[in-house]
Amino acid sequence: MRFVDAHIHLWQLDRLRYPWLTPPFSDDGPNGSVEAIAHTYLPADYLADAAGFQVEKVVHIDAGAHADDAVAETRWLQSLADAGGYPQAIIAFAPLNDPDVEALLADHTLSPNVRGIRHIINWHADPQRTYTPRNLLEDDGFARGYALLARYGLSFDLQIYPGQMRQAAALAARHPDIPVMINHMGMPVDADKTEWRTGMKTLAQLPHVAVKISGMGFVDRQWTPETMGPLVREAIDMFGTDRVMLASDFPTDKLFNSYAKSLKFYDELTEKFSQSQRDAMFAANAERLYRI
Repeated sequence: MRFVDAHIHLWQLDRLRYPWLTPPFSDDGPNGSVEAIAHTYLPADYLADAAGFQVEKVVHIDAGAHADDAVAETRWLQSLADAGGYPQAIIAFAPLNDPDVEALLADHTLSPNVRGIRHIINWHADPQRTYTPRNLLEDDGFARGYALLARYGLSFDLQIYPGQMRQAAALAARHPDIPVMINHMGMPVDADKTEWRTGMKTLAQLPHVAVKISGMGFVDRQWTPETMGPLVREAIDMFGTDRVMLASDFPTDKLFNSYAKSLKFYDELTEKFSQSQRDAMFAANAERLYRI
């Protein structure tokens, strides 16, 4: 199978600041300790991890650089693409709740490979799970910044928890001209998946919302095909094979699994689908949705 990886990260630690990849490291927080991946990771490193697989294109998702380095990260990624082809698409960071965010959006779009924005807004009552101190989906300033994405032809990578899905669906419904890509299958981290199922079905009713299957380790750090397979099948059933993208989330997922483990899991899980459906989930949907 050809593969268009819809979610990867690159970083050069001596070039840009990455607070989350900087010591001291701790097991607290959503990822646990990230010390194992806290070293420079460039396209050659990614392709070495992906050796043996037919990776045709990749989509780079903002890698958590310091907020003040957002444009610098985009320009650096564009320079990599100009020199070596990868990444073919860039999803940049912008704090959508910032009243001055429009100037940043304009700067990002000067780089031709920019396709969208990700502003991680995972909020959870558990302090070890939350990424943000408050739920930005309840912030009018965030909603105003989100609305600006259409003006610049940008999509939005939506990274939230199930408890936020109803609010996210309401916001997305007001802006059908802003494509939405749900990150990491909606991150169903709680033992009870009822809220996740309800929220994902609500989001799936919106035709401009798609989902990426990745980041299984966020749900279960010791995940197996047996534990994750039922959830992935549910996600595919809810969104259909034309709105599902398979992704590695490398190198972050190196904390939880090998590249081959994820790709083998995807291959076996989708083996009963038609060749065209498999190509859609492995490659064509990412090409279409990220315009590459």
